Amino acid sequence: MMIRADEALQRLRDGNARFVAGDSDPASLASHTKRQQLKAGQSPFAIVLGCSDSRVPVEVLFDQDLGDLFVIRVAGNIVARSQVGSIEFAGQELGARLVVVLGHTQCGAVETTLNELNKASEQQSENLGFIVDKIRPAFEQVIADGFGHDPDVLAARVVRENIRRSMEAIRHGSDIIERLVAKEGLMIVGAEYSLDTGKVDFL
Repeated sequence: MMIRADEALQRLRDGNARFVAGDSDPASLASHTKRQQLKAGQSPFAIVLGCSDSRVPVEVLFDQDLGDLFVIRVAGNIVARSQVGSIEFAGQELGARLVVVLGHTQCGAVETTLNELNKASEQQSENLGFIVDKIRPAFEQVIADGFGHDPDVLAARVVRENIRRSMEAIRHGSDIIERLVAKEGLMIVGAEYSLDTGKVDFL
């Protein structure tokens, strides 16, 4: 049964509240019964594009079970064609109607980009440079908005601007996704996870 975007969002809010309160059950991810049920197929209720950071385990912080979430993780929660294609698949073929772009505080990819802006590295690989180049426009926007003086404020604002830009890249990166948004109830939202509190703020 397809779950509406608003219901999916509430499930994530409720799950994160359990995680923050310490009421989640991490053992559920190891359920033998659930693994057997999922052999026949999957129907995740939400898609999450999150950062690869090891401190941001998506199923755990939303207190969800095997098969509940279609998770795409990449450093800096950036958007490239492979991520767009994955979202198309989960929305069109699996019926998920919520996409969450999940950034987090103290993001290493954001910090790396800031370091590159301050002093370009001669040793940086082309592949890491791709990630930096994806995040760089968020820095440029925040600096243009007048928040470039305090490094901590700058980094915090860039995390949110980068989330916003990833949302826009998803929304306008595919005719399929645009159709799902316009006609089939797909919702794209941004969220930020706090490493300090464990809380996810939906933006």
